[in-house]
Amino acid sequence: MQNIIAPIKIQSLRDLCVDRLEELILSGELKIGERLQPERIFAARIGVSRPVLHEALVDLDAKGLVKIIPRRGVYVSDYRRSGSLAILSSLLAYNNGKLDPSFMQSMIDMRLTVETETARLTAINRTSEQMAEFHDLLIQEKQATGDNPQAMTDLDFSFHLSVAIASGNLVYPLIINSFKGVYTSLTREFFSKYCGTLVVETVRQFHVQMVDAFERQDAIGARRIMIEMLKHGEAFLKGDNS
Repeated sequence: MQNIIAPIKIQSLRDLCVDRLEELILSGELKIGERLQPERIFAARIGVSRPVLHEALVDLDAKGLVKIIPRRGVYVSDYRRSGSLAILSSLLAYNNGKLDPSFMQSMIDMRLTVETETARLTAINRTSEQMAEFHDLLIQEKQATGDNPQAMTDLDFSFHLSVAIASGNLVYPLIINSFKGVYTSLTREFFSKYCGTLVVETVRQFHVQMVDAFERQDAIGARRIMIEMLKHGEAFLKGDNS
């Protein structure tokens, strides 16, 4: 299997500060509802300048991890109540690229809810140009080498994003794009484990069947195939494929 070497990324001091604060919050070291120390004191505590800390706090406020209240201070938020989709990548980074079982199951359940609907709508609303794009993706998948899990991951994401776009719903593609990092983390793990096996070939055949359902405008069939495909991936990801 070909090794995929990730490029070196140079983080700014602000990004490092964001990462450190996210770690403190997600680990529970900074408690929900806790009021942070004044910026001058807190900046000295974590070893950054006050402007850097302020920029980081603004970023966390946008994600729903903290709440900045003018003249009152900064409070740690309950991200389950105030967080946005932007926090998904933070949760993934906090766990060093791994998803704990409950979070992974939540992602799988969400995909079943959203993507079965995108498949149904695509069978109804797809255009001839979009069908040509699907057929092109199938060709690329067939030509992809079995020892490159990153290429397989990228093509798989492109397929699911194209389904969301072809659904005709303007929000679904934004949802898929917003959790791309977490989404591809799951699929990369799957393709890394099963590249070059019949398991991955089965996924490609699911794509072929789904495109055929789109061609025939079979909404019920497209939805059923999407369910079967996602359940297939879930079983092999969990090792529950006996």
